[in-house]
Amino acid sequence: MKICTGIAPVNIAVIKYWGKKDEKLILPMNDSISGTLSTDEMHAKTSVGLSPDFTEDKLWLNGKEVSVHQPRVAVCLSELRKLAQQKKSGGEIVQWRMHICSENNFPTAAGLASSAAGYSCLVFTIAHALGLDSSQVSHIARQGSGSACRSMFGGFVRWRALPSELEGKQSEDSEELRRKQSEASNAEQVISEAYWGSMRVIILVVNDQAKSTSSTDGMQRTTLTSTLYTHRVHNVVPERCERMETALKEKDFATFAQLTMRDSNQFHACCLDTYPPIVYMNDTSHAVVRFVHDFNTMAGDTKVAYTFDAGPNACLYLLESTVPLLLSTLVQYFPPSSTTMAAAPYVRGLKCSTTPTPLELPSFTPQPAGLLQYLISTKIGSGPKILDDIPNNHLLNEQGTPKHLTS
Repeated sequence: MKICTGIAPVNIAVIKYWGKKDEKLILPMNDSISGTLSTDEMHAKTSVGLSPDFTEDKLWLNGKEVSVHQPRVAVCLSELRKLAQQKKSGGEIVQWRMHICSENNFPTAAGLASSAAGYSCLVFTIAHALGLDSSQVSHIARQGSGSACRSMFGGFVRWRALPSELEGKQSEDSEELRRKQSEASNAEQVISEAYWGSMRVIILVVNDQAKSTSSTDGMQRTTLTSTLYTHRVHNVVPERCERMETALKEKDFATFAQLTMRDSNQFHACCLDTYPPIVYMNDTSHAVVRFVHDFNTMAGDTKVAYTFDAGPNACLYLLESTVPLLLSTLVQYFPPSSTTMAAAPYVRGLKCSTTPTPLELPSFTPQPAGLLQYLISTKIGSGPKILDDIPNNHLLNEQGTPKHLTS
């Protein structure tokens, strides 16, 4: 039996992906840009075992067996095996069945990009096991979860929508056209994690439960019913992506922050413009928005940017020099509950200091204790990686079954 284990990162979009031109290939309506978070604090981990003795493919997610025949899982496995056969890589193991075990070290389905990390890890690890070049399979990860293709790279990453010349062409063979379309909508690195090494990220976990409306269902409803969304796709995002790329390459934090917050606001406005409306943010989320704007006002400059994906949890982008003041002020105005403090640290992840004196925010009222469950401090990081081939790193035992199962 051959076992490979990899980890892959979460990514948090600063220009949002929402809506598909093609549900099967997961071709996005618009370009998007995201920051890849360090795997030291948040990651998906996947072990893949291949053996001629396995009689069928199997998949376990967070300790529970799930169907390997789910359409998106099945297409990833099929496309990877097909590519390995085309490239003549992997040898006989391409024909072997797989046992796949995957775990996240952060809340699943709570708007923290768990599916992106999970599918990128799945595709990256299987690609490695089959001897494929992992840098060439982002379009396969995309067919598992759209934003998974962005987690295939470190730093800041742009996922491009379908080029106009490949849209709606009828003259080519349909199968060949769809292959070209699939390979054309891929992810590429804008800047590396080292390029703007002082960029930091703090996740504010408001709620770590699964969201009420899945991203897939929400996207379908928005694309069908929101007129604001149509305006966004055609008139706002193209220019915004170009400005964001420039801000990243020039390390212009003020422009980066403003674009990030405006795009988050517009994304959630499109969700509200959906009929019936979709609400991912809650009262605590909106309090965080007010807090960030008041913090920036009192700091005399744009020091922090918020963004919210499809859930209530906030992601704050800021520079390393701002972290101590921001954390001390956050704890002052969003204090932990006594229960939280007794169970685990309020600020988790990357170790960082706080200033003895928080920033005074005259216009912002301190919130009740416990509105935030905890904070995760992290930074921009690299893409997926394969772990050393030692038993302690693997989620599968020598028989190819999970070491840990939940009832």
